[in-house]
Amino acid sequence: MANSALELVGLILTLIGLIGTAASTGMPMWRVTAFIGENIIVFETRYEGLWMNCFRQADIRMQCKVYDSLLALPPDLQAARGLMCCALALGGLGLLISLVGLQCTSCIENNDRAKRLVLIIAGSMIIMACICVIIPVSWTGHVIIRDFYNPLLIDAQRRELGEALYIGWVASAFLFFGACMFICCNLQSEDKESERYMYSRTPNYMAYTPQPLQPQQLVLLPQPQPQPQPMLSRQPSTNYSYHSRYPSVRSAVAYL
Repeated sequence: MANSALELVGLILTLIGLIGTAASTGMPMWRVTAFIGENIIVFETRYEGLWMNCFRQADIRMQCKVYDSLLALPPDLQAARGLMCCALALGGLGLLISLVGLQCTSCIENNDRAKRLVLIIAGSMIIMACICVIIPVSWTGHVIIRDFYNPLLIDAQRRELGEALYIGWVASAFLFFGACMFICCNLQSEDKESERYMYSRTPNYMAYTPQPLQPQQLVLLPQPQPQPQPMLSRQPSTNYSYHSRYPSVRSAVAYL
């Protein structure tokens, strides 16, 4: 019962992490530039994401443009595209596989070992998705912080951490904890199951070499002869013998 509750918690955490990963992948707020020029009236904000860059001035609505060429992107964004797509694929596949192995589902019946193995595989895939999320997010954050403190760059070239990076870090944490719920609970159950069938690898038995069988002479034992059984007859017998200790009774019998 406890494992079933933990599995449901892991499923919810994984689902939240997967939604956060999808949001971080599609949002253009990976790199944000907000600066005020010499004219205080002009306020411009520029967003750079994995798929597009957007501009927003004052109260004008945001205008976005998709990147014309993938090769024109910096290396961190190029790698982030592939890794975030892999994270979505691994997380979604791991979530679907985990539904098969949950104790509250009947996809696999009468085989608890197979269910535990399925959940361990699903947790491993979710861990891989977590790694695929945290690598590009952290790499992009490192590049932004490094360029921000670079004295060779002007203020217009400096970037700040966008909202998508924070969402990616939180989503990777949810994925990590969800995968730990799946793996740790089922690994502990697997260890308990194996302890029941432990056997000694060094038993205290001595090995003896087999001896060849020697032919032995057969001895015939005499069988006892059956004794004749007395025949019982239903006819009354005429021979009577009476034995009495009293002489008067004997004489009376003899007279008769």
